[in-house]
Amino acid sequence: LIESECAFTLCVMAVYWLTEALPLAATALLPALLFPLFGIMTSSQVAGVYFKDFHLLLIGVICLATSIEKWGLHRRIALRLVTVVGVNPGWLMLGFMSSCAILSMWVQNTSAVAMVMPIVEAVIQQILNAEGEGEQRQQARTGTSNLGLELEESEGPCETNEEPIKYFGIPHLFSILKCITDLNIDGRYQSRREHMMCKGLCLSIAYSSSIGGISTLPGTSPNLIFAEYINQFYPECTSVNFGNWIILCLPISVIALLLTWIWLHWMFIGSDFRALFRPSGERSGRETATARVIEEEYSMLGPMSPQEIVTGAMFILMASLWVFRDPGFITGWSSLFFPQHSGHVSDATVAILLGVMFFVMPAHKPSTDLQKDEAMISWKEFQACMPWEVALLVGGGFALAEGTKVSGLSSYVANLLSPLGSLPVIATVTIACVIVTSVTEVASNAATITIFLPILGPLAESLHVNPLYMLIPTTLCTSFAYLLPSSNPSNAIVFSYGHLTTMDMVKAGIGVNVICVLAVLFAVTTWGIPLFDLDTYPDWARTPPQTNFSTW
Repeated sequence: LIESECAFTLCVMAVYWLTEALPLAATALLPALLFPLFGIMTSSQVAGVYFKDFHLLLIGVICLATSIEKWGLHRRIALRLVTVVGVNPGWLMLGFMSSCAILSMWVQNTSAVAMVMPIVEAVIQQILNAEGEGEQRQQARTGTSNLGLELEESEGPCETNEEPIKYFGIPHLFSILKCITDLNIDGRYQSRREHMMCKGLCLSIAYSSSIGGISTLPGTSPNLIFAEYINQFYPECTSVNFGNWIILCLPISVIALLLTWIWLHWMFIGSDFRALFRPSGERSGRETATARVIEEEYSMLGPMSPQEIVTGAMFILMASLWVFRDPGFITGWSSLFFPQHSGHVSDATVAILLGVMFFVMPAHKPSTDLQKDEAMISWKEFQACMPWEVALLVGGGFALAEGTKVSGLSSYVANLLSPLGSLPVIATVTIACVIVTSVTEVASNAATITIFLPILGPLAESLHVNPLYMLIPTTLCTSFAYLLPSSNPSNAIVFSYGHLTTMDMVKAGIGVNVICVLAVLFAVTTWGIPLFDLDTYPDWARTPPQTNFSTW
């Protein structure tokens, strides 16, 4: 009976998360209501699992993201990368994809897209409004300006790029469609080639944010949820850390990013890649105009401000402390400086330490002007960027996972799926990845991984497979939601600029989905096996139930 009651709770939450009948965060509170009523867990036990190490790590990361956004470091990084790669449409796409992917490694994917997309829109507007060199020079002489170039004020057709920073749930598709139907896109493009290039640039930003986010543990919510799940249910597993994760996933991101760029280039720009290697002296008028606007935007930033330097230094320091806390191949600093209790220090400790420093460090030199007496970030600014909905959503997921364990539902479902043990391990993992990738198209990434972790972990145990072999690739595939504007907030942001249709996203997204899933499977079955010792059943996993099926 208790298993069925827990299954009822899981099904209700899954339906509500899929349909958004209730806000995602409100649905996440259902275990706190239903588990005590069903006798699965006491109220205090449920409350105890809602706040975990994950939340401390998230708070520290958002402090860094707030400072990056406040002082404009993201704009400098994006423009600098684009100036390095050039203004050919293909190189321009790769430059924006690289900058967005790098930002997504450290900030939420939605925030990275909202930071980069206004710059992309500025370049797009320059291309659409540039009639040639003569018109550009005339505009410069007369002092007229293109409103599309104002990065601070032009927020796109529907002015929606700021709100998704605060809202990390799945936007309602109907509101997006209404926004798009209000746009008059007829006559916006002088040629089909221009329209296709605009589509490719927009889609490249949405996709690269998800691809870059998988590279680091704090890069995206599913990664953090997975790490906390491992800490909670497999506390003796020490192989999941920042260093090992980036060794596995950074090459995946690079491979997927390059293949996605080639796919989008072929779809929207053309199959003639020889133009990428054309000498700079042979630029077209539009390429020259685009290069000018990017250079002007970068020069307008001026030299790096002290605030940007401090933020960049804290950014590098946080990443370095994460990598070398317990890298595995050498003794980490936590063991050197805290030998008696090195296990007490986690990535969240680092994030909180540096996150609090942003509230302490002054943003300006000492002055008698009280208006300049401010810290790097304020609590109000932090609250505006902090995804409280994600914090509650993840807490509800932890409660749901604990409930499935206590009630025995996870073991029951795993036993039902044990016939999969007759298949090769890679086939089982592939099936799980395809299922997860399909579900995440219609549900939020965090909700999807929250539903599947309590099922796939015990399934791996019942099949006598290293749980990481099952959980790592499915966690990564949870981030690959590319088909619909409503699949994730990043897609919704770029869709709201009015250059895309749903079919554009579906056709391009199918190819990107295949590329990313294959890249993950390739990585896990090659360098992932020795890195995480995936070919052996670990001592830290629970003893699996007896089964008649062998996976080896």
